[in-house]
Amino acid sequence: MAVSHTLLPTPAPLQRLPPAEKVIMGVDPGTQIMGYAVIEVRGQRIDVLCYDVINMKALGSNHAVKLKRIFTRMLELIDEYLPDELAIEAPFYGVNVQSMLKLGRAQGVAIAACLSRDIPFVEYAPTKVKQAVTGSGSADKEQVARMLRQTLTLPPLEEAPKFLDATDALAVALCHHYQQGNNVKAGSKSWGKFLEDNPGRTVATTTTKKSARPK
Repeated sequence: MAVSHTLLPTPAPLQRLPPAEKVIMGVDPGTQIMGYAVIEVRGQRIDVLCYDVINMKALGSNHAVKLKRIFTRMLELIDEYLPDELAIEAPFYGVNVQSMLKLGRAQGVAIAACLSRDIPFVEYAPTKVKQAVTGSGSADKEQVARMLRQTLTLPPLEEAPKFLDATDALAVALCHHYQQGNNVKAGSKSWGKFLEDNPGRTVATTTTKKSARPK
């Protein structure tokens, strides 16, 4: 009697992600709230590992205490995500002198934390960041946030009020990636085109807990 043999299907090969080319940390300096974000670049793929804020409002008026908090939290983030480079936004020269001094110190402390781990940094003007992400150097925070939500898959934030400070930092990281020629064209999707394609869109916010970096 002949014995029939059933051939099992050959298992599909596992889909492997290309190795990470670079991990970039973006920072939007602040003396009350500092936004930060980390992205991972794999070929044409960009993964958002985290984006959130360092909230210093509860620390009172002692500027030194806030600077220490920035330095400590930056080191924690660096040790967790191991970024290859820091992209940080330059202070905006439209505020008073005292505010500028405090903002400059906050920026310097964030940079110092990265340099203490031998991480190089690049500074970008606010208009440069907006131009890279939206195609317009005069875009506002809401426009930047909307374009990022269209371009990237964003893990949710724990609290909606953090959103614009965190997305500003994410925009800085993405701007740095674009400037290195890793995107077809920075700002290729203009803000005007986005509004044309998405009539009635409002600022998107989220309230659930943010995702951690995949292991």
